[in-house]
Amino acid sequence: MLDEEEVEKLRLAGRIASQVRRWAEGRVKPGKPLIELCEEVEGEIRRRGGEPAFPCNLDINEVGAHYTPPPGEGAVIPEGALVKVDIGVHVEGYIADTAVSVCLSSEYGLLKEAAEEALEAGIETMKAGVKVSEVGFAIQKTIERLGLKPIRNLTGHSIGRYLIHTGKHIPNVGSMNGLKVEPGELYALEPFVTLRDAAGEVVSGPCGNIYRVSKRKLPKNGEARRLMQEILDSFSTLPFTFRWLTPRGNPKVLSEAFNLLLKQRYISCYSMLIERTGKPVAQAEHTVLVLRDGVEVLTR
Repeated sequence: MLDEEEVEKLRLAGRIASQVRRWAEGRVKPGKPLIELCEEVEGEIRRRGGEPAFPCNLDINEVGAHYTPPPGEGAVIPEGALVKVDIGVHVEGYIADTAVSVCLSSEYGLLKEAAEEALEAGIETMKAGVKVSEVGFAIQKTIERLGLKPIRNLTGHSIGRYLIHTGKHIPNVGSMNGLKVEPGELYALEPFVTLRDAAGEVVSGPCGNIYRVSKRKLPKNGEARRLMQEILDSFSTLPFTFRWLTPRGNPKVLSEAFNLLLKQRYISCYSMLIERTGKPVAQAEHTVLVLRDGVEVLTR
């Protein structure tokens, strides 16, 4: 179980995440550069006293997860898009994870509504001793009642200190999983919703410019060795992105060292997760702390 000091750090991370999510929602506008919005979000997290737990994700239309823009990208938010803004905040490694879907076209309104209602249904079902499959069934039932389909191979997840995923999953569909939720555990619940005629599953796409450490050791190459040490010192077990490194050295040398680390598998990239039939995906997400007599939603 977490002590009161640890819980307070989680609550602070949750408050910052909630504030930044609401702030970011109003900044999603057609024509706004993706990189500008991401850097604003990450800067706002720091301004409010937290640190990004992972790069700001901006996932558009059929992209469900794992995209952040690389340095110098010129892409902008398209007219009429469905944009997921996924934010992670940590305070001394205590993490809150939250997301919102922003509809720039009224045709996506029901998808957003379904994701948010399903999230509330999941939260209402969560308590110590409940099977994760029961939470998944509540999420699925809510989405299907509105005539839509959950993404069956995306799940919520348990969270640890400096760890976004610690191995337990909250499905977005009913299952035979008998694993139970325990007091003191921290979870991100995140229903993903698509259209009824979609596949209802995501497939791996190209690299989404979000990386993680794969080998906790240093290569022999001088610049790659220096860069790997910097990555371990700065991010350790948390996801990161190349644009967080760019200001710290010569761009060409830095890029060559980074690519060497990728090639030699010291670091690896998260693939973008894309709805298999190209249909739009909505997401809603809160972080919840499981108590003995219920849950505390940290990111409302």
